[in-house]
Amino acid sequence: MLPNSSSSPTGRQRSAERNDSLVLRAARDAFAELGWNAPVSEIARRAGVGMGSLYRRYGSKDQLAQAIRVAGTEKAAAEAQAAVTAEPDDAWRALVRFLRAMTAASSGSALSMLGGRLPSTPELDTASAELFDILDDLTARARADGSLRADIHPADLMLILETVNTRFPTEAERARELRLRYLDLILIGLHATATEYDLTGTPPGWDEIRALWNAES
Repeated sequence: MLPNSSSSPTGRQRSAERNDSLVLRAARDAFAELGWNAPVSEIARRAGVGMGSLYRRYGSKDQLAQAIRVAGTEKAAAEAQAAVTAEPDDAWRALVRFLRAMTAASSGSALSMLGGRLPSTPELDTASAELFDILDDLTARARADGSLRADIHPADLMLILETVNTRFPTEAERARELRLRYLDLILIGLHATATEYDLTGTPPGWDEIRALWNAES
């Protein structure tokens, strides 16, 4: 029996997917280092692809940035689901696993690079809704079992990640070590046993997170 070509990517498709992954990673790193003014030519150079190939896939810098936002949100949702699957009976351990995975993989704050520059898209709304649903459920379970402070909202987690994932001017491995170190300090404060100090103000809502990301229409 011949293989089902519709279910198995061709060599050309695999190459395109690999190049797309390289472009998105290169774009994120370039934006993190150089800001929004990072040249598209620099992104192509880092990805090892030609300008023509990049522009055939993404017609503008805005389209490329939108793809980064969607891919990043989908990755966060996948990491959150993976953490829940790995720790089905321990909400605190799942929460820590999610935060540490997102921190270890980061190359810098996406919000500081792209937040507020672009409008939302249906793809981003769908990815965000999936992520928010998983984190809503996870934090609710952690509060219910007494491991997470009662005054922590799931949107707090996203702003914590943006805060921890600052860009350190040092080697990648040392930067990763520092991000994880300061995440560990924050985790101490998130735990339900850390009630010596009251938190200032009220927690953010998902509407505020969306407003930080998206330019007004």
